Amino acid sequence: MTDLISFINNILWGSVLIYLLIGTGIFFTIRTGFIQFRHFGHMFSVLKNSNKADSSGISSFQALCTSLAARVGTGNLTGVAIAITAGGPGAVFWMWVVAVIGMATSFIESTLAQLYKTKDDQGNYRGGPAYYMEKGLGMRWMGVLFSIFLIIAFGLVFNAVQSNSIAQATAVAFGVKPLYAGIALVLLSGAIIFGGLRSIAKTAELVVPFMAIAYLALAFWVVGHNLSRMPEVVLLIFKSAFGLQEAAAGAVGYGIAQAMTQGIQRGLFSNEAGMGSAPNAAASAAPYPPHPASQGYVQMFGVFVDTLVICSATAAIILSSGALDHAPGTISGIELTQRALASSVGGWGSIFIATAIFFFGFTSIIANYSYAESNLVFLEHNHPAGLMLFRCCTLGMVMFGTLAELPLVWKMADLSMAMMTITNLIAILLLSGVALKLAKDYNHQRSIGRLPTFDISQYPEIQQQVEPGIWDKPKSE
Repeated sequence: MTDLISFINNILWGSVLIYLLIGTGIFFTIRTGFIQFRHFGHMFSVLKNSNKADSSGISSFQALCTSLAARVGTGNLTGVAIAITAGGPGAVFWMWVVAVIGMATSFIESTLAQLYKTKDDQGNYRGGPAYYMEKGLGMRWMGVLFSIFLIIAFGLVFNAVQSNSIAQATAVAFGVKPLYAGIALVLLSGAIIFGGLRSIAKTAELVVPFMAIAYLALAFWVVGHNLSRMPEVVLLIFKSAFGLQEAAAGAVGYGIAQAMTQGIQRGLFSNEAGMGSAPNAAASAAPYPPHPASQGYVQMFGVFVDTLVICSATAAIILSSGALDHAPGTISGIELTQRALASSVGGWGSIFIATAIFFFGFTSIIANYSYAESNLVFLEHNHPAGLMLFRCCTLGMVMFGTLAELPLVWKMADLSMAMMTITNLIAILLLSGVALKLAKDYNHQRSIGRLPTFDISQYPEIQQQVEPGIWDKPKSE
């Protein structure tokens, strides 16, 4: 089974997805006029008023924290270590590349998710790629296909990945058996999951900022402690990214390919740009300014924080500590990150990483579930028995992940991630004209000093695709 999944992954990640992801990111970067660079400061401006919400939607800040809860998890601590050991330090460079161009892709998909959102039976906003595939493209079959891929990936497989890393980290730091870690994780996750979307958003809003700040503070301390090595680390990343380390051995092409493949795989798993996951959180928000494009800026910021800040911090901890130079060949994943931090700050570093991975992984599990639930609602329109059964299946996969072998779990994650990403990228490319039209409208209003407010009546060709009542009456400041 592992060999078959590896074979399919090699085809998808070795050619199809690398070109599709980078090509799509470059296309949107150019078409939006390099929005991630020109409007970098505006991302922070939008966040100033991101705590506003209404009875139908969570606040933009809660949507950001929910998406960050899913993004900031094992991909940031375990995934970076795997990328470095499998693809060399150059994989970090390609993680940066896929994040920078992915910011534009994230802007497009989250803007579309806001535009085509709906209200569920309880009056809460729901949306995401499945919804804009059905409403914007008129292809419900495509939305169904995407929903199935996402439910498998986020509702089941990715949660096994998160719990796998949590179990490993607690075993290394505290000697806790995976079975006991799994039971505790199932009980905690179940308590939040059965509370619904708002419960998930409130938990993410409390936990994610605190843990991210604590982790970054420690990372900066480690970097400062090893400051003399940082120029060497940066040079090593760039040399490895372009195969200069392998030039003497005549393996330049292989070295670049490994660094690129691992960097893009792990980078996408971490920041999720173009994957079609974060738009599910973006659609559930009541945006401010009251315009679909404002959520595009919020989620673009999420990609920046996840990869260019937090993943870079993990890479700096590993590469500057020297742990990679002395680690046995079998050491990878979260154990390498723990060893790297422990070598810089002492034994408590391993405990800190175990604590961080627990909270990051735990919030990822509940955020992943929220994505899957929105797509289950799309498929069966909120059938209570179906939701209850799916919640039990999700918790079952959490337990499975704590007991499974790491290679199989990660390969399953890569395969499911590839299928949903391909489906989503095709959809947003087909709908790019709509998203670019909204971006132009938003920034035109900014340029004349107005609070960007979306008036659907100005776009009759879009109005007939959008659910009535969602955007009919523009909100005032």
